Amino acid sequence: MPELSRFFGIVVRIHFEDHVPPHFHAIYGEFEAEIGIDRPQLLNGSLPPRGLGMAMEWAALHHDDLRIAWDLARSGRPVIRIEPLR
Repeated sequence: MPELSRFFGIVVRIHFEDHVPPHFHAIYGEFEAEIGIDRPQLLNGSLPPRGLGMAMEWAALHHDDLRIAWDLARSGRPVIRIEPLR
């Protein structure tokens, strides 16, 4: 599962050939959540409120990059790194 970004203890990954809807995985300590790309929303799992807020903010800022990464991963190609939240 390639890593797209890392910021404030949150690791963002995407699976190759993952199921729809388009989403990424945000891992924060022992927590993991699937977050939608087209509409940043919690799809599955959980994160503490602060971590979830940062992941959602990051997703909104990088929507276009996330779509590109999703399309690359779905086709089995290497994904791009995305700037962290600062």
